[in-house]
Formats: sequence, structure tokens, C-alpha cells
Amino acid sequence: MRRAKKPSSFVIDGDWPHAMMEPHRGALVAQAIARRLAEAMAEQGVSANALAKKSGVNRQVVTNVLSGSVWPDMLTIVDLEGALGVLLWPDHTQWRIPEPGQPGDHAASEGGAPW
Repeated sequence: MRRAKKPSSFVIDGDWPHAMMEPHRGALVAQAIARRLAEAMAEQGVSANALAKKSGVNRQVVTNVLSGSVWPDMLTIVDLEGALGVLLWPDHTQWRIPEPGQPGDHAASEGGAPW
């Protein structure tokens, strides 16, 4: 049940992956990964097809990670990081994310860390 909702369904306002999000750590991490993946692909001029060939990750999976319609798994992230030569996984352990139902900032900043 923890994966019943896709990461992009936690958007409060705006467009994925730059939207304000509910305080759900997993969705915020998926958002940060999607944002960094899109940035790295744009910086390197790499299409989803080219990244799929270079990484061994199916093109549709790349597209799904970018759109927030899947929870990316560890092997997918590792393969994409290796192909792009960048870290995609954010350092989220220091993010101050309120527990569900607790008051606080319900938005992720542009850098993906809500505070």
C-alpha cells in the first residue's frame, strides 16, 4: 500500500518536478531525483533514448521516473547515475519534514529540500 500512490500524486501546487509537495519523504526524494535527472540530461544534451542505450535502463522507465509516475528503484538510479556521471540521489537525511498531520512547511524548495 505504501506505493499505491505515484510520487507525482503528492503535488500540492505547480508542475512536477518543480511543484510544492506534501511532506512525504519518499515523494520528495523521487521529486529531487526526477529534477536532477532532467537537469543532467539537459546539461549533457542526452535524450531518453540515448540515456536508455547508455544506461541499460528501459526508455519508458526513464520517462516514468522523469514524470513521477513510478518509484525509481535503487538499481535504476545507480545505472542512470553511472551513465550520466552524476549523483541523482539527494542527501535527504537532514531535511526537516514534518510528520503527516503536523504543522510545517508543506513545500519542497527549488533544491528539493523542504524547510
